[in-house]
Amino acid sequence: MPTLLLTGDVMIGRGIDQILRHPSSPELYEPVVGSANIYVELAEKKNGRIPRHVADDYVWGDALPGLRAADATVVNLETAVTRADQPAPKGINYRCHPDNLTCLTAAGIDCCGLANNHVLDWGEKGLIETLRSLDRVGLRHAGAGRDLAEAAAPAFVPLPGGGRLLVYALGSPTSGVPRSWAAGPGRPGVQLLGNYAGALAHLRARIAADRREGDIVLISIHWGPNWGYDIPDTDRSFAHRLIDHAGADIIHGHSSHHAKALELHRGKPILYGCGDFLNDYEGIGGKEEFRPDLVLGYRLHFRRGRDLAALELLPFRIARFRLHHASHQEAKWLAARLDRECRRFGTAVSVSDDVLRVSAVAQSPVRQD
Repeated sequence: MPTLLLTGDVMIGRGIDQILRHPSSPELYEPVVGSANIYVELAEKKNGRIPRHVADDYVWGDALPGLRAADATVVNLETAVTRADQPAPKGINYRCHPDNLTCLTAAGIDCCGLANNHVLDWGEKGLIETLRSLDRVGLRHAGAGRDLAEAAAPAFVPLPGGGRLLVYALGSPTSGVPRSWAAGPGRPGVQLLGNYAGALAHLRARIAADRREGDIVLISIHWGPNWGYDIPDTDRSFAHRLIDHAGADIIHGHSSHHAKALELHRGKPILYGCGDFLNDYEGIGGKEEFRPDLVLGYRLHFRRGRDLAALELLPFRIARFRLHHASHQEAKWLAARLDRECRRFGTAVSVSDDVLRVSAVAQSPVRQD
């Protein structure tokens, strides 16, 4: 019975990169902030001193056992991994030093989604180095490549019993992915989610060709704005179609800085927005009503084959650029907020032993897709 651990955005660039063993040059090109060290100072002002040159596993804190124990761990890597020094002209540019990728391998992470709005923050040169750096340390990746064929190819993660997890990743302009970043024949970039009908047809054919008996198919999608709980009907319809017509087993959505609703459609999990899992935002105020300091790991237990046995949400709090177990009250807050958002999709979220548990409570409304 394989167990998967999914997270939303993992941003080990900028401030977090500065506390790791091999910090990049701290220079930033943002309208207000000129040094990545300022984000470290803001976090320290809020929660206390943060050590420097930390061990590779420092940032994962209390999440480390769950990450390492899963049969496959998939994250959305929200940064370029490069020494490149020419930023893309977009105002916010995340960069992690390639030698800091041991931070990810120390946690047992198996696969990184790359189809997001920061992977080309340092141009095509930065993307190529990102791909080479991930390959060098043995981290599988999907969603970006040296050309469209590589960007569209899945990552294959072996699972117990001989099956595999197939990971396809796409990035939508609704999350801020520039359309000019789309990979093409001979052109580096991301697998862009533009036309939903075209993407569905492509994925249906691709999955049919790639899948073997016992495989689980995960489609990772970077879509939607950073804040708010709205789920567009177009996104929900697309997620349903990916399950009904393309053969997806898991829809792994991210981009929002906080957790959004999730749904069980015909027993298949749709995670509309997993929220951030690790970032350097803890000293930045203004969105306290969303509690962006509270984050979730999504643990999926499967029976033999592709049947979901249980979906659990593991709550943590970011402080001092490290993940800590959420308190009982924080876990209850997360459960209540998600339960409120999920009920309209026939899904309930409860809390037991400070773990959030997901269950179906009613059949989702019938849609004519």
